[in-house]
Amino acid sequence: MSHHPDHADHDPDDPDFVYDEFAFFDENRAEYDLGGPEVPNVTRHRVDIGGGEPPLSYLRWGSGPPQWVFLHGGAQNAHTWDTVLLALSDPALTPVLGTDPTVDAVAFDLPGHGSSGWRSDGRYDPATSAATIGAALDRLGFVPEALVGMSLGGLTALALAAARPSCCRRLALVDITPGVTRDKAADVHAFIEGPQSFPSFAEIFARTTEFNPTRSASSLRRGILHNAHRQEDRSWVWNYDRRPMGQRSDDAHEDLWRAVSALEMPTLLVRGATSPVVDDEDEAEFLRRQPDGWVTSVADAGHSVQGDRPRELASLLTTFSVGNEMPSHIE
Repeated sequence: MSHHPDHADHDPDDPDFVYDEFAFFDENRAEYDLGGPEVPNVTRHRVDIGGGEPPLSYLRWGSGPPQWVFLHGGAQNAHTWDTVLLALSDPALTPVLGTDPTVDAVAFDLPGHGSSGWRSDGRYDPATSAATIGAALDRLGFVPEALVGMSLGGLTALALAAARPSCCRRLALVDITPGVTRDKAADVHAFIEGPQSFPSFAEIFARTTEFNPTRSASSLRRGILHNAHRQEDRSWVWNYDRRPMGQRSDDAHEDLWRAVSALEMPTLLVRGATSPVVDDEDEAEFLRRQPDGWVTSVADAGHSVQGDRPRELASLLTTFSVGNEMPSHIE
């Protein structure tokens, strides 16, 4: 695995710039003061689904049976979980896992995102993507301890866990319930539905900063480089398929709430305390349908909890994975 010490300082608009997806882990660690293995064992793979579907790409952390499977949100990619996974390998942050935790995990690029292929029918709704992820897990022989999904990835994880309870032992939903509406996620939609291409990296960076004012410049720069690519004319284009993602009819909305009722494994809902995407009514409905479920809010976190408070999310997930009592709020 290659590493470029000057990658963080190299201008992406420079003709000599070459993107290396594994060159940013030191930067992630430094920003959040993380310990753990000096060189994480992370590799890129893909799995053929069959049935005319395009291949699904994923990042494999570690080499043992995956204990975690992560599904990102709409218009994101598998690297959105990098800092959380690095935090999971920091013994100081995850003492319940032991003094030398080994992270064995898979972070998928959802269909139409990241390095995964685009569907010819443009269908990226939770049920369709859940079937694809389920087929991938079958082909790979993975049954994780915990399935973790954020936003669109959370609805996908919910649909999968309800339809196939044997796919995982625990389910964590990050700032999402079937109660999400376009109005609640207005800022998310406004960003996703903006321009597809930009004349320069500086311009794509400026728009991203406008919609993410609380995030550091280095974090946003990493996120863009993982989620966009430079074309021959030196313009920058988002990697994800912009055809409608996650649009649901009222029937699909009700189906997903019924899926919450059908869950048979321990389930955690993590709310971003400053996010409007999940409100108190959604939380109440979640607990009505899952009386034994847990809800935890994370202070100073918006919709992207993994981006805003990755250390805190990693700590919550480790506590959840070993079956300890969950706090209702974390600062």
